[in-house]
Amino acid sequence: MTATDVPAAVAPGSEVFSDRELSYLAGQRLGRLATVAPDSSPQNSPVGFQVRPDGIVEIYGYNLGASRKFRNVAATGVVSLVVDDIASVDPWKVRGVEIRGTAEALTDIDPPQTWLSREVIQIHPRRILSWGLDPDLEGMQARTIPTAT
Repeated sequence: MTATDVPAAVAPGSEVFSDRELSYLAGQRLGRLATVAPDSSPQNSPVGFQVRPDGIVEIYGYNLGASRKFRNVAATGVVSLVVDDIASVDPWKVRGVEIRGTAEALTDIDPPQTWLSREVIQIHPRRILSWGLDPDLEGMQARTIPTAT
């Protein structure tokens, strides 16, 4: 991501995540972060995450700044985070949330725990896909997050 590619803010009054999505994400500890390198090669990494009240998703880690995912985000700013699980095998029931968006690789940030490094990846959601969270809805639900103009 270049300095001119500053992520757009979410439009006022727009909710990034539904209550069901927030509840589900709060109960999960691990997701898979997909990033793209400057040569267009993909990378996928298991990561811990937290969702801020404003809908930005933060990823911290031990020595995060030395990781390929951090370098990929710094270079391209393109990410997708999938958080999913199997709620039941009989009957088969899967559920999850995919968060697509732009991301920033930030340094010199106070981490939530002292053993984490001072780097963070902040994901600015632009498209949310979810499945299996609402018993009244079948299939996948998808929506684009409006941005401020």
